[in-house]
This record gives sequence, C-alpha cells and structure tokens, in this order.
Amino acid sequence: MGYKNIVVEKKEGIGTITINRPNVLNALDNDTLIELSAAFDELEKDREVKVVILTGAGKAFIAGADIKQMKNMTPLQAKTFAETGHSLLRKIEESRLVVIAAVNGYALGGGCEVMMACDIAIAARNAKIGQPEINLGIHPGFGGTQRLPRLVGRMKAKELLLTGDNLTADEAYRIGLVNRVVDDEKLMEEVEKLAKKIASKSSVQTAFIKTLVNKGVDVDLQTACSLEVSYFASSFSTHDQKEGMTAFLEKRKPVFRGK
Repeated sequence: MGYKNIVVEKKEGIGTITINRPNVLNALDNDTLIELSAAFDELEKDREVKVVILTGAGKAFIAGADIKQMKNMTPLQAKTFAETGHSLLRKIEESRLVVIAAVNGYALGGGCEVMMACDIAIAARNAKIGQPEINLGIHPGFGGTQRLPRLVGRMKAKELLLTGDNLTADEAYRIGLVNRVVDDEKLMEEVEKLAKKIASKSSVQTAFIKTLVNKGVDVDLQTACSLEVSYFASSFSTHDQKEGMTAFLEKRKPVFRGK
C-alpha cells in the first residue's frame, strides 16, 4: 500500500521503516499508528524479510504522541487511541520478525513505548529517552507503565514515570533500557551491521527465541522451561537444524532456509 507518514524499504532480508513526520518530530497520530501497523503486516507476509529496522526521519525517533490531536479527545476517543497503540506494540512483540529500534534522537512518551516493544534498541549518543507524560497531566497510554518496570525494575521505573525526567542515551544504557550507544553518525551503519548478522541466522530460530524470551518472562520458571523444551524438540523437525549441525561437522558455513 502507499504510505503518507512512513517510508518502507526492503533490502537483503532487512526491512526498514522510517517514520517520516520530521516537522512534528515524528509524533504519533492515529493515521501514523495505522500505517505502522499496515507496514508490519506487509513485512510479516514477506518471507524474504527477517529483520526490521525502525527509525525516524530528522532529529527524532518518535518525540511522543501527537499532543495537538490528543488535546481535545473525549474519554472514548482516548481509549480508542490507546488501544490502537497497544495493538501496534503487541504486533511488534508477537511478530516473527526481529525488530531493532535505531533511536536517532528524541524517544519520548509514545516513542519510548515503541522502543521498549522492539527486540533490540541501539541509541545515538544525542538521543533523549523518557516518559514525560506526567508533565501533561496524564500517564503513559501505550504500555509504558508496564514495560518500563519489566526492563529497569519497579523503583527506577516509578522514579522516571513520577518525575517525567528524560534520560541521556548513556543513562538509558546504564539502566538497561537500550542495548548500545553509538556515535550519531555511525548509528545506521552499526544497526545495519547488526541486522545483517541476525538476518544470516535461521529465521526459524530467531522467531523461536523471540517468542520464548517474550513469553517466558511473564510466567513462572517451570512453565517457561517447559515451553523451551517444547520449542527445542520442534527444532529437530526443521531443515535449519539439520543444516546447521551438518555444516558444523563439515566445517563449513551453514545455508539456512528459514524452514
């Protein structure tokens, strides 16, 4: 489909989604959420695509939700808007695709929430990250009160949510909110290098690992380990398991087919 607020590209097994509203720092309005959801559907269906890079045009990743659109929402409209955001983030988490956030600048409010739903986050050194919604008289509506404590712990999450303070990229890295911080001019180079490395692996296993980690952290350890055993057994019905082990024994590079 044609997109107005985002740009979607595909190359060598990697999809790139760029939120393209630099004049409003890539703020998320309802139309942009709908386009992002459609883009992930498009990439999910393309079996050649294994990894998705999500980034923003200009000096922001996503500076938050579109406050101009939100200001006069009724409670029902706000509920629908929040549900649309939750649906998108759930789609990112449940996708077979590995999603890497290339955080090129501001990742605030809804932008931080989108970043937290991704599998890996690499931040430019100038990035600013946080949940400042309390300064607007609201709280996060796209899962920030739930994902943030799962990533950084309850006490640190409450501090950030209650103060609305933003973090530098280095501070976000220190508390485990991003995986890595790189120089601004090297961000896309480093993210693409990582994306290519992951895309070279078995896409069956990247999807299995993503599912196991995401589901496992929300259940008790015994249930999670049982789930791992089930997926491990299923791995032995795949071409990629046989190819990977055969290649290892033959001392050659495996050729994975994602099946």
